[in-house]
Amino acid sequence: MKIKDIYNLYSKYFLVDTDTRNIRKNTLFFALRGDNFNGNEFAEKAIKLGASYAIVDEEKYNTHKNIILVNDVLKTLQKLANYHRTYIKTTIIGITGSNGKTTTKELIHKILSKKYKITATKGNLNNHIGVPLTLLSMTPETEIGIIEMGANHQKEIEFLCTICKPDYGYITNFGKAHLEGFKGIEGVIKGKSELYQYLEKNNKITFINPKDAIQVEKTKHMLSISFKNCLKFIEANPFVKLSYKNDTIQSHLIGKYNYTNIAIAITIGNYFKVSDADIKKGIESYIPDNNRSQIIKKKSNTIILDAYNANPSSMKAALDTFKSINTKSKTVILGDMFELGKTSLEEHKSVINLVKKLNFNKAYFVGDYFHQTKSENTIFKTFEELFVYLKNNPLKNQSILIKGSRGMGLERLIDIIY
Repeated sequence: MKIKDIYNLYSKYFLVDTDTRNIRKNTLFFALRGDNFNGNEFAEKAIKLGASYAIVDEEKYNTHKNIILVNDVLKTLQKLANYHRTYIKTTIIGITGSNGKTTTKELIHKILSKKYKITATKGNLNNHIGVPLTLLSMTPETEIGIIEMGANHQKEIEFLCTICKPDYGYITNFGKAHLEGFKGIEGVIKGKSELYQYLEKNNKITFINPKDAIQVEKTKHMLSISFKNCLKFIEANPFVKLSYKNDTIQSHLIGKYNYTNIAIAITIGNYFKVSDADIKKGIESYIPDNNRSQIIKKKSNTIILDAYNANPSSMKAALDTFKSINTKSKTVILGDMFELGKTSLEEHKSVINLVKKLNFNKAYFVGDYFHQTKSENTIFKTFEELFVYLKNNPLKNQSILIKGSRGMGLERLIDIIY
């Protein structure tokens, strides 16, 4: 069956699902495969649960009149998303970068939704599957789509751009993230800049941070829009406060590094003619969740939970910010940073040295990489060892920063900190 024919089926309801646990009536079910599952096995179940059609790529599962056999389910999903993108002609803003993508996306969403019908990437569904699903969640009524694009190797952003065809773009920063896949910081810059290349080639517009020398250099021959001059950072103790024109905006975001995320959201809101009052409401209404710089108050302790992800750049920013917060007793609990390749040991040693320099009251490190540094600090090889230690030696009257890569699952400590 041709993409045009599949699109005719999809466009009746504009619904696509890939998981039978959350199936919707009249949806198209795409039987994707992964390392530990085969969606083809659930095609008939999807039909029984209400899907109008199921797309499979193994002939033995083509067992129902409403099951459609294709050569490759994932490629069909991507082609359908691209076809849909061309059809609906929605304005698309593409966002990538090493740190702050999701926060920036959420801030822009909060502001633009005050005036427009917006569809944005849910959570961090920002890869070769998430981007197509985000596009296919848009309807002809969607006025602006905000698409987050993640990558851990070169040519990935380039590929995602060919699917979503952004009209505008923004790269948050170029940091030490996914160094293993990108083969170093120069590879990170080259890979993320694939968004710039697409925008320049297609005569589209990029937003830039004028204080980021790499952004300025990479976009000097492009159509670009800088942060508004009427923006000014005031403080971050711990929440970012800034002035915008003749007003003050008090955010719920921790750390000076979040100022640029707020600044670009305001700049984009201003560009799309959202009122100043609604821009202020949008920023002040955003409260981070999902382990991203959440503040959790316990009986005697206050926790800054930033355990969604970590890399050398975001770790340094978080530690510097935590040091600047005006509170007496500070403890840091840091977990391993992943996907750093041959620089892993060096980068983990650098974090330990930075923590020593910043001189926090207490510091705990956990994970195999930190353990390999053989530092004299309090280091635990496994999460279980740290968990038992903190349970038997509870922290009291502390401000606590918890940060590490997602795979460390450091949010599990919350239940034993009081």
